[in-house]
Amino acid sequence: MSMTPAAEAARRRTFAIISHPDAGKTTLTENLLLAGGAIRAAGAVRARGENRRTRSDWMKIERERGISVSASVMTFDHDGLMFNLLDTPGHEDFSEDTYRTLTAADAAVMVLDAAKGIEPQTLKLFEVCRLRDIPIVTFINKMDREALDPIELLDEIATKLQLDPAPLYWPAGSGNRFKGMIDLRAETFIPYNRNREEGHDAPVPMGGNAVISYLDPEEREEAEEGAMLVQEASKPFDHQAFLEGHMTPVIFGSALRHFGVDQLLATLGAFAPPPKAVKAERAGQEMAVDPGDAEVSGFVFKVQANMDPNHRDRIAFFRLTSGKFQRGMKLKSQGTGKQMSVNAPIMFFASDRELAEEAFAGDVIGIPNHGVLRVGDSLSETGSLRFAGLPNFAPEILRRVRVKDPLKAKHLKKALEGLAEEGVTQLFRPELGSDFIVGAVGQLQFEVMADRLNNEYQLDVIFEASPYAEARWLGGTAADIEDFGSKHRTAMATDIDDSPVFLGKSAWEISYVAERYPKVAFQRTRERG
Repeated sequence: MSMTPAAEAARRRTFAIISHPDAGKTTLTENLLLAGGAIRAAGAVRARGENRRTRSDWMKIERERGISVSASVMTFDHDGLMFNLLDTPGHEDFSEDTYRTLTAADAAVMVLDAAKGIEPQTLKLFEVCRLRDIPIVTFINKMDREALDPIELLDEIATKLQLDPAPLYWPAGSGNRFKGMIDLRAETFIPYNRNREEGHDAPVPMGGNAVISYLDPEEREEAEEGAMLVQEASKPFDHQAFLEGHMTPVIFGSALRHFGVDQLLATLGAFAPPPKAVKAERAGQEMAVDPGDAEVSGFVFKVQANMDPNHRDRIAFFRLTSGKFQRGMKLKSQGTGKQMSVNAPIMFFASDRELAEEAFAGDVIGIPNHGVLRVGDSLSETGSLRFAGLPNFAPEILRRVRVKDPLKAKHLKKALEGLAEEGVTQLFRPELGSDFIVGAVGQLQFEVMADRLNNEYQLDVIFEASPYAEARWLGGTAADIEDFGSKHRTAMATDIDDSPVFLGKSAWEISYVAERYPKVAFQRTRERG
């Protein structure tokens, strides 16, 4: 018998994983699924054979390069709780996808490489978490390799992130000397076994004789001294400070060897917050939507096409914010007022899927649709709720795109529009000329785009230098924008939503034009939805 929407929401833990590329995020994702009982064998990122592929990196280009370039969702039930794991791209060229995914998360796991500490991209992603007040759990990975001093790593968290680190565990050595870690609260020692196939032994009391079989006297003294020192120097873990984003619990381990992963999952279950009330508007009035509210509501934070290469599918990732969703329900879009029957909702397991009979606040379900839903759309039973839209950011690189076979120009238009609706890149249509201008944050986005156009749409494309370097959305009255556009026709374009865009040859030109037209706003972001 199903519980109330409020009770079901309370047992949800929806979290994202953020890290610098190569810190071991995808390996950790695999092992969390293994710890949660969702899979039988974790596939290493570069493992051979179809049976040991990673579940979260499902795109062809992800498997070839061993990197995550698209956010994916995995749902699993463990220890009485329902976990929704959102795997984000680690590469900075896909920071927009990461930002949108974080809007659907209630907590985040920050993965640090024990040998490198906080890297530039980690810092950028952390700032996004801070903007959204997302509580963060820190997992210091790769302790089975030579690592920085643990105290140094904690200092770096405190100084670079202005976040109080509260270690729940303390490592005994690193690299070849890594023997395990002390559970600082239970005062037990958790032994590490380099051969993961044999598993790790059960914890033993630090004060007992059993610990002697894992640590020699010198190692034991060093581990105990370090643990005592860090407990005296660090603030004790405060759950409220963690929820407010001021403190991060710290866990050490090795995702590759499945060590520390069970402890991370237990920490998320015990301390990560369940879904909370979300700000929204109804009839122009600000309000908060509570997870236990009767009305089913939520928002689309991502759209993904062709997850199944055998079908031209198009799935909207829908984060539920309230109510009890049941298969076959009718939901209305706030933007268009259109009603749609959700007859085949999907629970995700990366690219694998199964029908979702019901879902509650905190869950992420997939809604198959053919261009009806867009990123930022708000859905509810009444269609009157509007959640804050997700922003588009001004691209940093602009390129002209053309297809090698001129006969496929019409197919190119449709494919580019589809990818722009997903948020993979941004598409601008100049008012003069027939070329499309594609905008992206980084070069890798163009490579992924070319790869997808080739594999999914059989289009061989060329990206060429664009005469433009900057794009800005225009704000102001319709008359002011029209007046400006009539005088700068060669630099005017529209985006996927037909919003007016000014394409500048340089940042200096944007600044110069903005000074001459003070009534027109040149915006770096535009809200979707």
